[in-house]
Amino acid sequence: VMIAYASRTGTRRNLAALRAADWRLLVSAAACLRTEGFRYALDNGAWSAYTRGRPFDEPAFVRALRKLGSASDWTVIPDVVAGGQASLDFSLRWMRAVLDESPRALLAVQDGMNVADVRHFIGERVGIFVGGSTAWKLATLHQWGALAAETGAWCHVGRVNTARRISACETAGAHSFDGTS
Repeated sequence: VMIAYASRTGTRRNLAALRAADWRLLVSAAACLRTEGFRYALDNGAWSAYTRGRPFDEPAFVRALRKLGSASDWTVIPDVVAGGQASLDFSLRWMRAVLDESPRALLAVQDGMNVADVRHFIGERVGIFVGGSTAWKLATLHQWGALAAETGAWCHVGRVNTARRISACETAGAHSFDGTS
């Protein structure tokens, strides 16, 4: 059974519905650092910065990691949205810091990356966060699920906002997904 994560919400009605459906929260370093008593995962905030045209907020991520990392299900290693090799290089500089604070770190795979680029880093404590553009994500989803199965790694898919995409995640063997709608 895949685990579903929702972006953090503060409304009682939405929180009650998430609890009833056994969902968890994806708490972003770029937002309010409240877990509302849910099990949760920690997002680095890179997507939020990207959509606002701002640089990645390293101090905010470090604060969030220190506050919430140890009790999170996993933490997304900082990345560069749709950044290919530049994202991988950036993530590798952060990997040790995330592993020091969180039980599991997820390496975000982005447009232009392939299995050979990341295979060496993936395993029990370092999983895969399938990010990137929607078209690239959907086209490569199965290869990331296969790599996770092969290496015993966690596979999470970001920005999954339709029943069709949830089904694609399940077919690919993802362990979890997140969405806002």
